[in-house]
Amino acid sequence: MMTTPIPPSSEARFYALRLQPGQEIFSQLHEFIQQHSLRAGWIAGCTGSLTNVALRYAGQEATTLLTGTWEVIALNGTLELTGEHLHLSVSDPQGAMLGGHMMPGCTVRTTLELVIGELTGLAFSRQPCPLSGYDELHISPRVLTTQ
Repeated sequence: MMTTPIPPSSEARFYALRLQPGQEIFSQLHEFIQQHSLRAGWIAGCTGSLTNVALRYAGQEATTLLTGTWEVIALNGTLELTGEHLHLSVSDPQGAMLGGHMMPGCTVRTTLELVIGELTGLAFSRQPCPLSGYDELHISPRVLTTQ
């Protein structure tokens, strides 16, 4: 049996962000991550609505694009300077829900209110995993630089 070392604990700080109608979520998140140099972030909370939804369903390679009126039920995942891993759940006007891996192309309908957390003592990166075959989350202590 493979044992995984326990990653170090970390203090956290939080940011609040509101995206406006027509903004594409991925590009806005990437800009925010770069602007604040987030190295170990996650979506702590999210509420809002979308007009365009781009999802990759479990086990699928293709992105499914949906247009209409969608309520965000949940957005969660990890964020770092070089990438992200986000899952999105949405509901249509009848309450039917869909969800999957969030892809570029999701646009805000009325608002998207986000609370983003950052673990200040850690750094996230993506490294190949021989078990999954994908680049997966790697957690390491943040190296502090002195000037």
